[in-house]
Amino acid sequence: MPNPADTAVDDPHTRRILDLVARGEARSRTELAAALGVAASTVGLRVQSLLDAGVLREAGDGTSRGGRRPRVLQISADGVVLTADLGGGHARIGRHSLSGALLDSRSITVDVTEGPEATLDRIGEVFDRLASESRVHAMGISLPGPVDIATGTVDQPSRMPGWPGFRVGTHLATRYGVPVAVDNDANLAALGEHRERFGHTGHSITVKAGTAIGSGIIVDGHVHRGATAAAGDITHTRIDGSGDIPCSCGNTGCLETVASGASLVRQMRERGNEVVRTTTDVLSLARDADPLATTLVRTAGTHLGQALSGVVNFFNPHAVFLTGSMSASEPFIAAVRSRVYEACHPLATQRLRIEAATTGADAILHGAARLALEGMEIPVTTA
Repeated sequence: MPNPADTAVDDPHTRRILDLVARGEARSRTELAAALGVAASTVGLRVQSLLDAGVLREAGDGTSRGGRRPRVLQISADGVVLTADLGGGHARIGRHSLSGALLDSRSITVDVTEGPEATLDRIGEVFDRLASESRVHAMGISLPGPVDIATGTVDQPSRMPGWPGFRVGTHLATRYGVPVAVDNDANLAALGEHRERFGHTGHSITVKAGTAIGSGIIVDGHVHRGATAAAGDITHTRIDGSGDIPCSCGNTGCLETVASGASLVRQMRERGNEVVRTTTDVLSLARDADPLATTLVRTAGTHLGQALSGVVNFFNPHAVFLTGSMSASEPFIAAVRSRVYEACHPLATQRLRIEAATTGADAILHGAARLALEGMEIPVTTA
């Protein structure tokens, strides 16, 4: 006799069913069974659970192929996932369908130095309005620092007083009564871009290059976090010939000191340009063919390519995606690509793609929604 059991959407069959329906690659139980290579009864149980949870809906009859006309499956329009990409001075809020598609987004001003409760209250003001308009199934939150995803806390962050040990996921789950997924910005940017490009398969690295530098690693469609959630932290890779500039980690000559947006601003000002204040200022000068800015941007790309070359040789990904403000610069991307192809074994770069992320500024929101959907608790009936 069937027994219901609570299981998350990260059950592999359930997750793939949602993905196939959302992408339009399967529209019926029969097509799902064929795509997944599993028994129709297995698909039927998972689909019924998703229907009962309001994640899927049936939308009329499909075309008959000799038997009874199949019921067409669609992602339910009755419900949303809410996401927030928290930065030091702003937060980007997203509203997503249950397929993970971004319906709309907006930015608000925050100040993380005010502490977690005040900051989350600002985000909560937007969440409250959105929750009053639609049924919220789950939430995903990105934090600008190392995250312990088991506790939903930020671990040893810089410039975030009061945040260490604060359980962001628990705080929001208590307030809204839905599952809340929490991870750092680089991992979620990687997850968001990868799922848009490859779905649940393949390997990739996504580098978020802006004021600072971070990266996320995807293995077989899932975030690889490592033993202490530090996987992908190329920021503190030592760069040959980078000098002895002190880094926040306590070492000198780290990638962050020579290739980040903040380092480009510093280098421009050291060379006499007192007008430059932000990474955007440097990139604007480079677009206008300013010789110094262009040289610094290309050199930064070369340094990042050097740091990535060892990773590419070791990991052999299908793609390296670049996001963040620096990814808008073609000279920067060209320099990264040139250095990686020059330094890596030909087998490692034979099918490698190095290009700007297509999800742009919303990559983190896309990833947060994907992680939130996988954390949803859905009663799955098992035989």
